[in-house]
Amino acid sequence: MCGIWALFGSDECLSVQCTCAMKIGHRGPDAFRFENVNDYTNCCFGFHRLAIVDPLYGMQPLRIKKFPFLWLCYNGEIYNHLQLKRHFKFDYQTQVDGEILLHLYNQNGIQEMASLLDGVFAFILLDTANRKVFLGRDTYGVRPLFRLLTDNGFLAVCSEAKGLTQITHSMSEPAKITPFPPGHFEEFDLKQTGKVKSVRLESFHSCTDKPRHAVHDSAGELATDFALEAVKHNIRILFENAVRKRLMAHRRIGCLLSGGLDSSLVAATLVKLAKEEKLQYQIQTFAIGADDSPDVVAARKVADHIGSNHHEVNFTPEEGICALEEVILHLESYDITTVRASVGMYLVSKYIREKTDSVVIFSGEGSDELTQGYIYFHRVHFIYILSLRVPFLDHRFTAYYLSLPEEMRVPKDGVEKHLLRDAFRGLNLIPDEILWRRKEAFSDGITSMKKSWYTSLQEHIDSQVNDSELEEAPNLFPYNPPTTKEGFFFRQIFEKHYPGRSKWISHYWMPRWIKATDPSARTLSIYKPDKDQ
Repeated sequence: MCGIWALFGSDECLSVQCTCAMKIGHRGPDAFRFENVNDYTNCCFGFHRLAIVDPLYGMQPLRIKKFPFLWLCYNGEIYNHLQLKRHFKFDYQTQVDGEILLHLYNQNGIQEMASLLDGVFAFILLDTANRKVFLGRDTYGVRPLFRLLTDNGFLAVCSEAKGLTQITHSMSEPAKITPFPPGHFEEFDLKQTGKVKSVRLESFHSCTDKPRHAVHDSAGELATDFALEAVKHNIRILFENAVRKRLMAHRRIGCLLSGGLDSSLVAATLVKLAKEEKLQYQIQTFAIGADDSPDVVAARKVADHIGSNHHEVNFTPEEGICALEEVILHLESYDITTVRASVGMYLVSKYIREKTDSVVIFSGEGSDELTQGYIYFHRVHFIYILSLRVPFLDHRFTAYYLSLPEEMRVPKDGVEKHLLRDAFRGLNLIPDEILWRRKEAFSDGITSMKKSWYTSLQEHIDSQVNDSELEEAPNLFPYNPPTTKEGFFFRQIFEKHYPGRSKWISHYWMPRWIKATDPSARTLSIYKPDKDQ
């Protein structure tokens, strides 16, 4: 991943403001650039680079001789940039996938540009000829983007909210830092003073509609009827296509492997396609947990089956507890389920970054939300990590899956994700026991059979927060007051790093379609971990 940061109409000296851009330095360890905008002394860009494609010409803001009036800062990958280049006969000046944005915008305008992009992205585009600034973000918000806009037209943009918290401005009232909405672009008029005015905010993608860029997709046209065998064939075609297009990289590729259905399908397909594409290295897979945890045992079986270079990262409750403050700092959240689930991700990310040369990391994230895989659906959401690729959130794949009749997508015979499992039945892509393995709660999946991460965490927090402190929570934290000791503990850490920013979280995540007092699946009566089956 990369880090993008920009100011338009700063009231403070840019040399002072630019220190804020260093707060996201972890996003791009390979290079950093801070660049002023010609003729606008109070406008600038900051960029932290993780070099994935075109090591020579990939620095940003990206500018090319053909369009000297365009400035682009973006984070992400555009998987169909070569197809679009060929289709429109564009003359590239770099090998950077993001160059396609400049050509598309110049020829077709912002709406058409955004709708034709197949990938994950957050961008800041400046057009000095027409005095315009544009912001945009991919369909599902895989790449983050935050903005701060004052009443007098000072705009600050960053990949993470922490890069905006110390920005100074002339307004008496504090300016809100808000996440940019996924699947949208925003257009601003740029005044000669460098200040901006928002003139439109529009959606360019719908999650359920076939995307505009599908006509340039190598998967081609699909059968349109809902016969079961045709549907399963389409699912396989689109999923493999989603993995294949994400092989675009000049750095080593790896994959997270929990031993569950989703990550196993991704890892197996990735290894298969890597062989077909003749990559000059073995795909590395990564599992985290105690040596006897269900996830680690299952991941080991999958790795043996697919022939990956497998790494197991030991994870103890004590290590998880020690990582909590760093996790909350990077997450910019105090939501209980988000923090809990991100600890393992943080620790395995740290291992990958420090111990291996894999930089582009595939993951099975997104499948649960798409396929109704969370156990709650029987009655009826990443910490920073290198460069993450999520095939299950491929726009064409998700649009197709969500277009299917509801009765095909719901759990069947008590088995969640039944349609997805059935689509890969009999192919020997992954072991059958993994294909039909029941979903684990995070706390049961990665920790020892003897004692779960959830239990160890609760015991530690009980020793840190007493009953009287929890009783004072509504007075200490009147907005979103925590109702549990765990919530209180996380909130204390959050307020230490982001005082007065509690409204970044609108509510605590909790399943609404059942009666629940804790977000963990393991607290539900319906839930039984693998060891109890």
